[in-house]
Amino acid sequence: MEGFNAAFFNELDKLRKKKKIFWAALISILAVIIGQLAITMIKNGFGLRVAGGLEFPITVLSIFIYSILPLFTAFVAIDMFCGEFSSNHMKITLARPVSRLGIFSAKILNIGVFILVNLGFVMVVSLVSGLIFNPSSGNLMSFIKIILAYASTMLPVFVLALLIVFLSNLLKNGLAVFFLSVILYVGMIFLSIVFSSYSSFFLTSMFDWYTLWISDSPNYMKITRQFLIMVGCSIMFFTAGYALFDKKDL
Repeated sequence: MEGFNAAFFNELDKLRKKKKIFWAALISILAVIIGQLAITMIKNGFGLRVAGGLEFPITVLSIFIYSILPLFTAFVAIDMFCGEFSSNHMKITLARPVSRLGIFSAKILNIGVFILVNLGFVMVVSLVSGLIFNPSSGNLMSFIKIILAYASTMLPVFVLALLIVFLSNLLKNGLAVFFLSVILYVGMIFLSIVFSSYSSFFLTSMFDWYTLWISDSPNYMKITRQFLIMVGCSIMFFTAGYALFDKKDL
């Protein structure tokens, strides 16, 4: 356990020093500000109410989850595997007295931490921005729904990250993994639209899982079904990714 903790904090320290973290935070802030300015201009120019103070974070999430978050999650996941193998940093990592499973799990857990922190950061920024520019009387339930929406978004994005980790261990070239991930991502979105009756089997269709949680009448059967599908995909991607990682030669 001590070895795993050491591996986890070592990966966390490397993650903290990556420039991608700074750019993810900066772009997230800019996206929230631009979105807020656009809503304010529409409200003042046309007199239309687009999103109130406590509705703005949900509006941001609906865009953020399909754009900035998957992009930077892919960057981090690819860098943790393809990047370290290509730069030979993986040799140093594997030289530590920790099993490959421990190292692999520590990296996966850190990707989860990145997703969770990124979601929390955007939630706070969008909430503050929404309340400043569009003050509303909101209530405790509104805040709970916002927290629930952002928290529930963690799982589908994490499953996507596990898929990218699998591809990162399947292919050696980080650029190839990135473009393949983009093709699969766009393809899943396209197929979920074309074959709408089977959309629940495409990972990207679950990015709006949070809408089920914050609905006035939650569909618990659908929530459970999608949860089980995502857990099943997580187990398969984690197992396949680790099997490839364990067999890699340095």
